[in-house]
Amino acid sequence: MSTLNRLAICIALAVAGTAVAHAQQFGKAIAPADIAPWDISIGPDGAGLPPGRGTPAQGAVVYETKCQACHGEKAAGGPNDPLVGGMGSLASGKTVKTVGSYWPYATTLFDYIRRAMPFPESKSLTGDEVYAVSAYILHLNGIIGPNDVLDAQSLPAVKMPNRDGFVRFPRNPG
Repeated sequence: MSTLNRLAICIALAVAGTAVAHAQQFGKAIAPADIAPWDISIGPDGAGLPPGRGTPAQGAVVYETKCQACHGEKAAGGPNDPLVGGMGSLASGKTVKTVGSYWPYATTLFDYIRRAMPFPESKSLTGDEVYAVSAYILHLNGIIGPNDVLDAQSLPAVKMPNRDGFVRFPRNPG
């Protein structure tokens, strides 16, 4: 290798090392208070569910004012996807994936509504409103009764029709 090539390699390594050293100076550590508003995931067991409660009747009122424009009357769809129906369609040639026919956990419904709805005002619903809308959608799918109350204790206990339709994926195999 020529002296010129060695010199070029040394200069390139020096410049790269300097760039890496300077790159570590960009930004700042994120504070826990900055993460907290986004650290709102709810797992299948309900860990992390906030206080609150709601019934299907309360949810119908919230749904009509904040959800119906996108998901249609009684969550039947239009202009966005339906949230009800499709029961038994997963094994057919015409699968209809809705909350009632496909989703494995009621806590997933709560988590999604809480973090992403209503569009475009995500995270604007109160805990009571999210429990109520979840109750309304679950009731429309025939999963809970008209007088059932959802809260942090009852929501994880709701047995979804397709709960056993998924293959468990152990993230940390033992």
